[in-house]
Amino acid sequence: MQDRSARHRSRTAAAVLAAVSLLGTAALTGCDSGQEGTTKGAAAQPSARPGPVWDREPGSVAAVGDSITRGFDACSVLADCPEVSWATGTDSGVRSLAVRLLGESEAASHSWNHAETGARVAQLPEQMALAAKEKPDLVTVMIGANDACRDSARYMTPVADFRASFEASMRQLRAGAPKAQVYVSSVPDLKRLWSTGRGNALGKQIWKLGICRSMLGDADDMGAQAAARRASVQDRVVAYNEVLREVCAKDLRCRYDGGAVFDYPFTGRQLSQWDWFHPGRDGQARLAEIAYRNVTAARPPA
Repeated sequence: MQDRSARHRSRTAAAVLAAVSLLGTAALTGCDSGQEGTTKGAAAQPSARPGPVWDREPGSVAAVGDSITRGFDACSVLADCPEVSWATGTDSGVRSLAVRLLGESEAASHSWNHAETGARVAQLPEQMALAAKEKPDLVTVMIGANDACRDSARYMTPVADFRASFEASMRQLRAGAPKAQVYVSSVPDLKRLWSTGRGNALGKQIWKLGICRSMLGDADDMGAQAAARRASVQDRVVAYNEVLREVCAKDLRCRYDGGAVFDYPFTGRQLSQWDWFHPGRDGQARLAEIAYRNVTAARPPA
């Protein structure tokens, strides 16, 4: 009896709504026919843009990027150590993003690291194509440090070229994995890393081998020319991060870290004991924490 009554009330309500709709249409028609110059019909309302699509529990992770994602200099001098990678590593002390999201056993079989030490953004489209073949739920991106870290500041990747390569990378991914989510890390603050590491004599000897000369060259030179050089590198990193933010914002399945990595105050404890520039194990763990917090957040970083 209650079900029939409910159905009767529903039919009645529907009829009333239909009548109101017809009356409203007639009223609008009457207004249009009675006045010249009045716009006919109600103004079309713009359709709402769909909100971001984001799964906070992805089931697989592919990583692209540069030496940081390869764990360079985290375990031994001038060598990759992907097991401590913040994105896909297996080291229990780091607890990579993949391990935090998937668990240790699943991370081993459902994560892939396509980053390359020394890679610049120009190599990112190729890495993205490899990542797309894995059909991952999530792709992590950390790129840009090598575009600023050149033998001379004048050789830094132009901002326009950086943008074009990153846009091409996103297109490459979307061609092969249209529904993959993308987590984009900001480029670290290279000037802060210089400031932190320059107090270590051993680290400065390693820097002389050619690590990021545009920022780390003549590390103890505090003159105006050296300061201007470092400032130009810093400005370029800020510009790269703005490109990452802007391009990512155009993709509903992309989330930028809001500058979290750039803002993180790395200390000597987080830096490699071999070069005092790349993240060591502790630094990789901090990167994993930042990534996990942002990937699983209900809303993207501001």
